[in-house]
Amino acid sequence: MQRLRKLWRESDIQGKMKAGWQMIGRRLRSKKLWRNTAILFAVLLTASLVTANMWINGQDVRRLEEPLPEPSIILDIHGEPASQLAGARLVPVAFEDMPRWLPEAIVAVEDQRFYDHGGVDLGAMMRAFVRNAQAGGVVEGASTITQQLAKNLFLTSERTFERKLKEVAIAIKIDRTYSKDKILELYLNQIYFGEGAWGVQQAARTYFGIDVSELTLAQSALLAALPKAPSHYSPFVDMDKALQRRNLVLKLMYDQERITEAELRQAQDEPIVLHDGPANALAGQYMSYANHVMAEAEALYGLTEDELLRGGYRIYTNLDPKVQQAMEEVYREDELFPASPDDTIVQSGAVILDPRTGGIRGIVGRRGDPVFRGFNYATQLKRQPGSAFKPISVYAPALEAGYKPYSRLVDMELDFDGYQPRNADRRTRGAVTLEQAVERSYNIPTVWLLNELGVDKGLEYIHRFGIPTTDRDANLSLALGGMDEGVSPLQMASAYGAFANEGKQMTPHAISRIERKDGTLEAVASVEERQAVQPETAYAMTELLQGVIEDGTGSEARLDRPAAGKTGTTQLPNLAEFRGLSGARDIWFVGYTPELTAAVWMGYDQTDAEHYMKSSGGAHPARVFREMMTRALADEPVQAFEVSKDYADSKRWDAFRAGIDRQLIEWESRRYESRLDREEQARIREEERLEREERRERERLEKEREKQEKAAERERERQEREAEKARERQEREERREQERLEKEREKQEKAEQKERERREREEEKARERQEEAEEREAERQRQERERLREELERSGDGVVAGRDGFGQGETLS
Repeated sequence: MQRLRKLWRESDIQGKMKAGWQMIGRRLRSKKLWRNTAILFAVLLTASLVTANMWINGQDVRRLEEPLPEPSIILDIHGEPASQLAGARLVPVAFEDMPRWLPEAIVAVEDQRFYDHGGVDLGAMMRAFVRNAQAGGVVEGASTITQQLAKNLFLTSERTFERKLKEVAIAIKIDRTYSKDKILELYLNQIYFGEGAWGVQQAARTYFGIDVSELTLAQSALLAALPKAPSHYSPFVDMDKALQRRNLVLKLMYDQERITEAELRQAQDEPIVLHDGPANALAGQYMSYANHVMAEAEALYGLTEDELLRGGYRIYTNLDPKVQQAMEEVYREDELFPASPDDTIVQSGAVILDPRTGGIRGIVGRRGDPVFRGFNYATQLKRQPGSAFKPISVYAPALEAGYKPYSRLVDMELDFDGYQPRNADRRTRGAVTLEQAVERSYNIPTVWLLNELGVDKGLEYIHRFGIPTTDRDANLSLALGGMDEGVSPLQMASAYGAFANEGKQMTPHAISRIERKDGTLEAVASVEERQAVQPETAYAMTELLQGVIEDGTGSEARLDRPAAGKTGTTQLPNLAEFRGLSGARDIWFVGYTPELTAAVWMGYDQTDAEHYMKSSGGAHPARVFREMMTRALADEPVQAFEVSKDYADSKRWDAFRAGIDRQLIEWESRRYESRLDREEQARIREEERLEREERRERERLEKEREKQEKAAERERERQEREAEKARERQEREERREQERLEKEREKQEKAEQKERERREREEEKARERQEEAEEREAERQRQERERLREELERSGDGVVAGRDGFGQGETLS
C-alpha cells in the first residue's frame, strides 16, 4: 500500500487528470463543437426518417387484397348440405352491408382516434407508456385497430421490441394503402368474438341467429364489447357483465357524439335476447365422413387442404344422413363396446357402403370426440383381419376351383413345415364340410384347404379384391388373415361388397363430383367395376356367410332381415409379456344385407399386457354391426338375397349329393371322434396309472425326506448341545483369564506405586542435599568476601577486588 502511494506521488497522475478535465471543459464551451454535433444529429435523424420510410413502404401487405376465404360445402346423396369444411372460420361481409353503428361502436370502444391517426396513435402510445410506468406493469394498451389487424394477419403474438416495431411499420403501410372503411371491414371480418365465432357474420349468427345486416344498435354494441375479452364478457357466460359492458360501449358512443341521447336510452333499455340454436349447423357435422372426403379429394383430385377449406367448393357425396346418424348414435353408446381397465378407451372404426355402386354411405372414424383431420380408424387403419379374411383368401378361390359347401375338408392336427395351426376350441374333428368350417370358423381345415389350392391362388384372389400384399405374405398363415401390413375396414367392406353384388366389386368412393363456387365442374368420380368372382361364387359365399349369422360364430349379428357376415379375431403377439393371457389384439365383423355392406374393427392403439381385447369378433363387433344396420335400415322394406335361375336349378340338382356327402362326412367325423374318445380314455387311464405311480413315488420320497429331516434334526440338536458346552467352557476360561489379568494388573499397579514413592523419596533427599551444599557454598563465599574485605582494610596500599570477576591476590596500582 505504501509503495502504491509513493508511485501515485511520483507519477503526478492527479495533476494530469486535473489538466484533462480542464481541456474537456474548454472543448464543451466551444461553439464549433455544438454546431458540428447539431449538424451530425440532423443528418442522422434525416437518414433515420428516410430509412424508416423506405422500410415502411417496403412492407408487403398484399395479403389483404386476397379474397376472404369461403367454406366448402359437403352435400349428401340427396343433394342437400350435410357438412361444412370450415378452415375458413369466417363468412366475409362487405362494409356497406354492415349497419352504420357497428363500425361506430368498434371505433368508440377500441380506437377513438381511428379516423384521425395514420395507423399508429403516438399520443396514445406515450400516454400508455406513462401510465404503465406509474403502475409498474401493463394496465393500458395503445394498439390501434390498424395495428391489431397487422398483428392478426402478419405477425406472431411474441412480446419483443422487434415484433412491435414491425407491427407499427405494417400498420402505417396499411393506412397508406387502404381507406379507413376498408381497414374496418377487414378487421371486423377477422377478429374473434368468442363462442367459436370468427368475424361479425359468424358472431351475429352465434349470438342472435341473424345476419350482420339485421343487427340493432344494442346488438352491435354488445358485439363490439366482446373482442377485448370474449370469454369474460360473453352473455352465454355472464349476462350481467355482458350487459354492463354493452351499456359502457353505448355510453362511449354517446360521449363521442356517435349516437343521440334518445338512441342511447332506447338501446340501453333493449334486453339481450340470445339465439338458442347452433350458429352453423353444418360446421363440424359428420366429422369422420368429412375427414375422409378431404383425404379422397387430396389423393384422387389433387386438391390441397387449404383449397378445400377456403375455396368454396360444392362437394357432392354418397353420404346418407340416415345411415351416418345411425352409426354415430351407436358409437355414442359405450355399453356396446368392451370396457377398458383405465382411461384408455377401446378404439373402433366402421364403414358402410352401397355394394351396388361402391358409394360410401357412412363412416365413423373413431370413438370419443371427433377430431378434425384426426386418424380415421375406418379408412386409414391397417390391421390383420383374422378369420374375416378367410372368404377372400381361401373360400372364394375354393368355390371357383370346384369345391362345394358340402365338400370334405381335413380337420386333424397337421404340421406344414413347422407351421401348426390350431382351432380356437383346441379340438379336431377328423373331417368337416366346407360350410361347417366357415360357420364355426375352424382354422385347421382352412389352412389345409389353402395348402391344397396353393398360396399363389390365395394371393391371386386377394389381389382380385383390390387388396395389396407384400412378399412376406406368401405363406399359409394368409389363410387366417396373417398379413404383413394388414387391411382397413374400408377395404374389407369393399371386398365383401362383391359377394353382395353378384361378384362385381365397385370402387369405394365418397365423392361423386366436385363443383367450384361458380358452378363449374372441378372433378367427377371415376368408378371402376371389377368382376372379382363369378356370380355363382358370390351366391354360394352369401349362403355360407348367412349360415355364420344363423348358426355360427356371428349369431350376435342376427337381424330381422337377411344378412350375411364373418367374424374375425387375431391372436396376441407371441411375446413374453403376453404369456399366460387369453385374449386378442384385434376383433372384426364384416357383413352385409342386400342393401348395404359394413365392416367394424375394434382394438387398442397400443396393445400391451394391460390393454388387449378379451372378447372375439362374434361379440362386440357383431353387436355393433347389428345395431348400425337395424337403425340404418329402419322402415326400409325387407329384401332377400337374389340368385340366378341357373344357380337355383344347379343347387336343386346338388341337393341329393350334398345330403349323402354330409352324412358320409358326419359319419367319418363321428368315427374320428370315437377314436379320439378311445384314445383320450386310454390316455386318461395311462395318465391315471402314471399319476398313481407318481403318487406312490412321491409318498416314498416324502417318507424318506421326513426320515432324513428327523436325522438332520437330531444331528442339529447334538451339534447345538456340543456348541453350547464349548461356549460354556470358553466362557469359564475367559473368566479365569480375566481374573488372572486383573490380579496381574493390580500387582503391577502396586509395584509401580512403590517405585514412584521410592523415586520421590530419593528425589526429596537429593533436593535436600543440593540445598545443603548450596547453603554451605554460599556461606563459604560470604566468609571469603568478609576475609578479603578485612585484608583490604589492613593493607591500605591497594584494593583487593571483592568481585567475582577478579582472581584472588590481584591488586590495582
